[in-house]
Amino acid sequence: MNNPYILGGAQTDFSRNWSKEGKTFMSMMREVVEDGLAAVGLEYEEIKRLNQENKVAVFVGNFDAEQYTQQGHLGAFLTEVNPAFYGVPGARYEAACASGSVAMDAAAARLRGGDYEVAVVLGIEVMKTVSSSVGGDFLGTAAYYEKEAKGVQFPFPKLFGRLADVIVERAQGVGEQRVMDALAEISRINYANAKLNPLAQTRTWYMSEEQAKDRGSKYNAAVGGRLCISDCSQVTDGAAILVMASPTYAKQFAQKKGVPMNKLAILRGWGHRVAPITFESKVEESKGKDYILPWTRQAVVDAYRRAGVDIDQIDVIETHDCFTSSEYAAISAFGLTKPGDEYQAIEDGKIALEGAKKPGKKPINPSGGLIGAGHPVGASGVRMGLDLFKQVTGQAGEYQVPDAKNGIMLNIGGSATTNMTFVIGRAE
Repeated sequence: MNNPYILGGAQTDFSRNWSKEGKTFMSMMREVVEDGLAAVGLEYEEIKRLNQENKVAVFVGNFDAEQYTQQGHLGAFLTEVNPAFYGVPGARYEAACASGSVAMDAAAARLRGGDYEVAVVLGIEVMKTVSSSVGGDFLGTAAYYEKEAKGVQFPFPKLFGRLADVIVERAQGVGEQRVMDALAEISRINYANAKLNPLAQTRTWYMSEEQAKDRGSKYNAAVGGRLCISDCSQVTDGAAILVMASPTYAKQFAQKKGVPMNKLAILRGWGHRVAPITFESKVEESKGKDYILPWTRQAVVDAYRRAGVDIDQIDVIETHDCFTSSEYAAISAFGLTKPGDEYQAIEDGKIALEGAKKPGKKPINPSGGLIGAGHPVGASGVRMGLDLFKQVTGQAGEYQVPDAKNGIMLNIGGSATTNMTFVIGRAE
C-alpha cells in the first residue's frame, strides 16, 4: 500500500497556562509550527515550492475554539504563522476528543490518494480560558448535550463513572475491589510515566498507589460515581504537530537531509468506527456481547488488518485514558486480554513501563497518557501520533520502550463514540 510516512513533529509543554502568560491560541500555533518544522528540517521555502506545485496541505484538529477562544476557522490560521502558507489548502477537523486523529486520517487519505506530497497536521486546544465548571459544560457538547450534559455539572466524569459501573457489573467473579484497585494502578502508572516526560503536564505532581486507592478522601474527591480525581485526565492548554509525506517524497527528503530511514515512521494501518452517541445506547447495544465497547474493538481490529499485524507485533501502546475506566476497557480491545480479564494485565505489570524488555510486556502510555501528559482535547490524537513516532524511531528519551518497532494508538471522541486507531511503525 501507498502508506504515508511521518517525518517528525513537536508539541508544546503541556504544563503551561497560556492565558496566564498573556498569550493566545495564535501564540501557541506559531510556536508549535516553528518548533515542528525546525525539528523535521522543513524550511518555509520548501513549503512555498510545494505550494506552487499544489503538493502541500494543512489539516487542523480542534474541538471547541469557538467557545474557549471565540474563534472559528482555525484551518486558515497558519497564514498568520508565516506567509509561506498563503494559498496552501487548509481546513479544521472536529470529532470531539478525537479531533486530532480525524485530522491525521484526512491527511493520510489525501497522501495515499496522491493528491499531495506533504501534509502538515496540527492539533490544538486552549482550555484554561474559563473556569473548570464552564469548561465542563463546553466539553458536554461532545456528548448528546440535551440528553446527557445540559444542567449536569462535569458530565464526562459521570459518563465514564458509568463505564466503571458497567465494568464492575459485568466482571463476574472478579469483584468490585479488584477492579477499583486496577483502576488505581492505571493512575499510578500514568503519573509515574509522566515524570519521565519533560513535556508532561503532571511531571512534578505526586500520585502514589495509596493515594489513588484512597477514594473519597479530601485529597482524592469523588467526581463521578466510582471515579475520583486520581482517575481523571487533565484540563490542558497545548498543541502538537506532525509532518506527514508520501513515500516518494519521504525517501527523497531523507536522502537530501542525510536522515537514516529508520528515523522516519510509517502509518501502517488505521481504523475509524462510530458507536451510538449516547452512553446508554452503547450499554444497551453491547448487552450479551463480549466487549463493553464493541466499536472500539472493531476500530482496533481494522487497524491491525490494514497493517498486517496483531497484538503480538505491537511493542508500545498510546491510548485514550481520559479516565482510568476508558483505559481499562481498551486493554481487551487491543487484544491484551480477553474481555473481563483486563485486571490481569494490570496486576501482572504487563502494561507498566518498568521492565519493558521482559517478554510479553506491552507498555501503555509511556508518555503518561492523558492522565499524566495532559489532554488538550483537539491536540491529543496528534500528540499520541507524535509519541509513537518517537518510540519507533528511538527518540522518546527517558520513557523509551527498548527497540520498539510498531505501536498502536486509540483516540476516542465523546463517550467512546468516535473511535480512531493508527498502527505506526519504524521505516526501513
